[in-house]
Amino acid sequence: MPLVPTASIVDAARSAGVSALAFNVIHLETGEAIVAAAERTGIPLILQISKNCIDYHGSMLPLLRATLALAEGSGADLSVHLDHLTDPDAIRTGVEAGVRSVMVDHSDLPYEENVRATAEMTAWCHERDVFVEAELGKVGGKGGAHAFGVRTDPDEALAFVRATGVDALAVAVGSSHRMRERTAVLDKELVTALSKALPVPLVLHGSSGVADDELARVVAAGMTKINISSRLTTVFTGVVRDMLEADSALTDSRACFKPAREAVTEEVARLLTSLGS
Repeated sequence: MPLVPTASIVDAARSAGVSALAFNVIHLETGEAIVAAAERTGIPLILQISKNCIDYHGSMLPLLRATLALAEGSGADLSVHLDHLTDPDAIRTGVEAGVRSVMVDHSDLPYEENVRATAEMTAWCHERDVFVEAELGKVGGKGGAHAFGVRTDPDEALAFVRATGVDALAVAVGSSHRMRERTAVLDKELVTALSKALPVPLVLHGSSGVADDELARVVAAGMTKINISSRLTTVFTGVVRDMLEADSALTDSRACFKPAREAVTEEVARLLTSLGS
């Protein structure tokens, strides 16, 4: 079926007081697993492809086209989103390929430059009916462009949203990318303040490091879009590792990847049922 606009998924979740869950596609197997979970549960979700994933593959279009084909060939309500893109040419390439949702990430720039660059790209995207997410108050776990302990200021965030016209804002409230343990404690009071101050939905990056009950609390406090990646890679590689350790003669990657894919489907379905419905 045709792609569902990300805005529709996010706005419906915000109105219902639940989360709009976004899962990162790393390769075809994870894309297939995520789509299968959406079909199983009947809950809409967002398929994301990040800049890091594009860098890994060396090109955007092969994986993006495969992800778009998976989404369009499914009966589930799915959107496809580009995450943490910094290069305007890459954003244009994705939009021309059929994406209708992007994260324009200039959070490593000084505030005024971030505003200028984000506003320019947002205007271009809006002319093409593309939903735009941006970031303010750097989320941890991404090296020099991100710093632990940073928090998004509500007044600055409101000024940023008004100046750029973005449709959603990723905020720093205590989570971090690439966490292996689900131990992060989020600033729910700040989430509430940001939710009250801003006219756009809030986005949580680094959600894999946050336990289910803490995610539920932060959604209740006003967070809407929840991004999950590392949690799925941990599940996938865990199955592969166990199988290779159990059988040193195993050489066919499909024998490992199929059960790993099924395990990711189970985890995505579990998260959808507990957080997205």
